[in-house]
Amino acid sequence: MTSHSPYIALASLLTVLTVGCGGAEVDGHEGATGEGESRASARVVNVEVVELERRSFTETVRITGTVQANQDVTVSAEESGAIREILVEKGMPVEVGQPLFRIDSALLASQVREARARAELAQETWERRKRLFEEDRVGTELAYLEARSAAEQAAAQLETLEERLERTVIRSPINGILESREVEVGTMVSSGTPVARVVQVDPVKITGGVPERFAADVGRGTEAQVTFDVLRDEEFSGRLSYAGATVNPRNRTFPVELVLPNPGRVVKPEMVANLALTRRELADALVVPQDAVVRVEEGYVAFVVVERDGRTVAEVRPLILGGSQRNQLVVDDGLEAGDRLIVVGQQQVAHGDEVQVVRIRDLTDG
Repeated sequence: MTSHSPYIALASLLTVLTVGCGGAEVDGHEGATGEGESRASARVVNVEVVELERRSFTETVRITGTVQANQDVTVSAEESGAIREILVEKGMPVEVGQPLFRIDSALLASQVREARARAELAQETWERRKRLFEEDRVGTELAYLEARSAAEQAAAQLETLEERLERTVIRSPINGILESREVEVGTMVSSGTPVARVVQVDPVKITGGVPERFAADVGRGTEAQVTFDVLRDEEFSGRLSYAGATVNPRNRTFPVELVLPNPGRVVKPEMVANLALTRRELADALVVPQDAVVRVEEGYVAFVVVERDGRTVAEVRPLILGGSQRNQLVVDDGLEAGDRLIVVGQQQVAHGDEVQVVRIRDLTDG
C-alpha cells in the first residue's frame, strides 16, 4: 500500500494539470467568440452617395437604320439608235433636264424636215380654202373641212416627230449624281434600254423599323437624333417624315423614314445609322444611375443613407421604375428629392447596416 503511493500522487497531479489546461482552452475560445461577435455588430460599410434632385429627362427609342438615296432613278432610252455622244461622265453632278447622251438622230431629223414641209403646205392650203369659202363663197363646205383637217393632221405629225427628235437627247430626270453608265459610244439602244443611274444624295433618306410597342409614341414628326459609327464627330437631327400604318409580321416593327440634309455628301447610301427617337419628355423627373438599382425577386430596390438612433444606416426602398435612357432610369415611386442614394457599395449592404459616407458624388459623374 505504501509502495504505490508515489504513483497515486503522480496520477492525481496529471489529472489536475489536464483539467486546468482544458479549462484554459475553453476560456480562451469563449473570449475569441465574444470578440468576433462584437466586431460583427460594429461592421461599417464605406459607401458613396448622390443627393437626388428632380430635373428634365428625355426618353428615347433607339433603333438602327439604313441610309438610302432620296431618289434613285434608272435612266432609259426613249428612242432607238446608236449612242453618238456621251456628255457627262459618271460621278459628276447633274441637274434635272441636263443632257447625258445623244442618240444618232439623222433619220429622224430628215423626217422632221419632210413633215414640216407638209405641214406648211397644208396650213397654206387651209388658209386659202378658208378665205375663198368664208369671204367669196367659192368651193364646197366639204373641201373646206378637208383642208382644215389635213392642216391639223400635218401639224400633229410634225409635233410628234419633233418630240421624238428631242428624245434622242437623253436627259437627267432629277438633280443628283451620275452614279453609273451602262453604254459606250456606238452602243445600240432601243426604247426602254437602261443607259445610266442617277442618285440624289442631298438630302438622303434614312429608313428603319420601330418595335410595335412604341406605336403610340412614335409617329410622323417625331424628333430624331442621328449618328453614324463611321462618322464619329458628326451628329444630325431631324423629324420623321413618314411612319408606317402597318406592322411587319416577321419582325413586329413598323417602318419609319427620315429625310436628312447632306450638303457635303459625307453620308452615303447603305451606311448604317443610329437613330434616337424622342418617345417622351419629362420636365420634373427623378433620375438615378442604373447601377444604383438592385434587382431582387420581388422587383427592384435601392438603398439610401438615413440617420437612425444616432447612427448612419442603409435603408432599403422598393422602386417603381419609369423610362430609361442609356445608363439612367426614371423612378416613378420609392425615392424622393433630397434622398442620399447609395451608388457605390449598394451590393454590399443590407437594410439596417451601418455605413460611412466616404464621398458625395454628382449625378453627372455617371
